[in-house]
Amino acid sequence: MRSRTLTLLAATVGAGLVLSACGANTADSGSGNSSQSAPAPGGAAAGGKVGVILPETATSARWEAFDKPFLTKALKDAGFDADVQNAQGDVQKFTTLADGMIAQNVKVLIIAAINGEVGAAVARKAQAAGIPTIDYDRLNLGGSSDYYVSFDNEKVGQLQGQGLADALKDKKGAEVVMIEGAPTDNNATLFANGQKSVLQPKFAAGDLKLVREQAIDNWDNQKGGQTFEQILTDNKGKVDGVVAANDGLAGAVITVLKKNGLNGKVPVTGQDATADGLMAILRGDQYMTVFKPIKEEAEAAAKLAVLLAKGDKAGADALATGKAKDPKGNREVKSVLLEPKLTTKEGVKEVVTQGYVKAAEICGGDLAAACTQLGIS
Repeated sequence: MRSRTLTLLAATVGAGLVLSACGANTADSGSGNSSQSAPAPGGAAAGGKVGVILPETATSARWEAFDKPFLTKALKDAGFDADVQNAQGDVQKFTTLADGMIAQNVKVLIIAAINGEVGAAVARKAQAAGIPTIDYDRLNLGGSSDYYVSFDNEKVGQLQGQGLADALKDKKGAEVVMIEGAPTDNNATLFANGQKSVLQPKFAAGDLKLVREQAIDNWDNQKGGQTFEQILTDNKGKVDGVVAANDGLAGAVITVLKKNGLNGKVPVTGQDATADGLMAILRGDQYMTVFKPIKEEAEAAAKLAVLLAKGDKAGADALATGKAKDPKGNREVKSVLLEPKLTTKEGVKEVVTQGYVKAAEICGGDLAAACTQLGIS
């Protein structure tokens, strides 16, 4: 079922990056205003400026809470100014921000696009201006970016599928609903492909039964909950397991399950290791999440950008040892593909230890005892 060839990042990157954790937790800022590192004494940083455009904050606060500060720090530490801005889900704003950075002749442009179409268009403009581009987190199909930095997103889906299969292994014929991400997001397609590589053989063998699979436009959590509720109603209130593509959609599904007295009885998957997702796991309402160390992703992108800004293409190629298939552009993109981790209740402590979620955020009230039992403090 794999739709592209992935070669995982070799030890070259792992040795150079500090392992941390990831999440999409609350951010201090959602304004989307420009965040630019302080210039070096006496003027702009010696290396010049690297432009970064992030997509939004409405469905995931990770971009402002984690990607933004990690990218800014990594670029600043390398001697570059980092112009990190957020398009707040507005395609026109994304394009305007890109035009401004291209006009400023940034050394490199890092783009986490709202959708593949706008991302590809921006990459073409940058290419015409002689500015190297890096697709960040999401590959823009049909684009022209020189490199791609992300996690192995089909592996993310495989972990979700395996997590659900493990949770339902003793329930032959269990009925499964799949609530997927935005159809315009290539990552969502890869997550679904990975899930199906694990689950489709089980559907075919009758070990599990697929009730319905539904993609959710714009990763809209409210729409995801409404869609799941309608599917549950159509299936006469019967469901044994839910593949939810991220923790936000998982939370919407769990809200519906609670209304029907099914929370804690129906395993639900997720992704991003958010504070809400981790709390749901500690309560037993969510079975698992996928933990993606965003600090590694940001540092890899910054390291790649620095090499490109210095004109060291050989160094960039040595770092980007993976390949990501772009079927729309009929090409393979040199990539840094990092390893995600399946996280159940026993793995929550690791996420906290890595520093993305504080114990105080998830261990209050009814969860104090669970945290104590797991050694989370």
